[in-house]
Amino acid sequence: MIVIDGSFGEGGGQILRTALSLSMVTGKAFRIDKIRAGREKSGLLRQHLAAVLAAKEVGQADVEGATLSSTSLSFKPKSIQAGEYHFVVGTAGSGTLVLQTVLPALMIAHAPSRLVIEGGTHNMAAPPFDFVQMCFLPLIERMGPKVRVSLERYGFYPAGGGRFTVEIEPMSKLASISIEERGESAAPVVHALVSNLNPKIALRELETAGKLLGCEDGQLRTLQTKNSTGPGNAVMVEVASSNVTEIFTAFGKLGVSAEKVARDAAEQAQQYLASNAAVGEHLADQLLLPMALCGGGSFTTTHISQHAETNMDVIARFLPVKFSVTGSDGCKRITVN
Repeated sequence: MIVIDGSFGEGGGQILRTALSLSMVTGKAFRIDKIRAGREKSGLLRQHLAAVLAAKEVGQADVEGATLSSTSLSFKPKSIQAGEYHFVVGTAGSGTLVLQTVLPALMIAHAPSRLVIEGGTHNMAAPPFDFVQMCFLPLIERMGPKVRVSLERYGFYPAGGGRFTVEIEPMSKLASISIEERGESAAPVVHALVSNLNPKIALRELETAGKLLGCEDGQLRTLQTKNSTGPGNAVMVEVASSNVTEIFTAFGKLGVSAEKVARDAAEQAQQYLASNAAVGEHLADQLLLPMALCGGGSFTTTHISQHAETNMDVIARFLPVKFSVTGSDGCKRITVN
């Protein structure tokens, strides 16, 4: 059994999620202690428990310690079971992170799967639904599997209540990919999303982000919806290139002006555009595991975070792969061997 110290590196929930994903794929059991010891509230929160229970179903696993606030967990998988699943986070905790936990197993399963996931779809510290749909999954599909997602209801923090569906057509052998250049890029597009809020918030955000990024009117788009349990706001800057699409997001919250939210998203995009890297910091982190499953691949990125470094360490516990990092500040090249 693989033993993992959940406090090492960045000490967050990604250590657990990566271990769950690769345990299902490899059939290797693991035990993790000091779960999320690097966070203000340690142990399993609802979104982490939802990921554990989802992995338990998909991997037909024997699990000990799967309770709220638990700081230790053992997971012994049997075999990957494709099929229809309904996973409920129960809070605004990220449903997209639950998807990314079970996706590696289901995208190499023996049959297609369909998932319904309820929880947060647009919240801080997790990939928003748009990012998963437009940035992450197109690269997964280049590896072979087909993954289609459909948003049925938005879920913002703190109300949650979002819902989306996922259809997965697996591929038993994954193809390695290389993303070292963006290719030809279109002009950035700014999306201001407001749900059950004054639409003037979106107009202020678009004006601020548009000025910073030098956007024309056609690059500024408002998305107004009431299709959510509670109010919510996000600014997303989309940078579409021939080889990759990136989205940089900032979320509105009480006490933070619309202009500040817009500046945050725009400045993230500016840093990316000023570099020669193909993918941003967050997409880089999420590509490590699927590329390791392919047994190879490479990409360039703006920055290697502690989150990514920790993820590499966990992956190497389960798979016979090595990551090499070369390059200079602002453009790092990661190769998976």
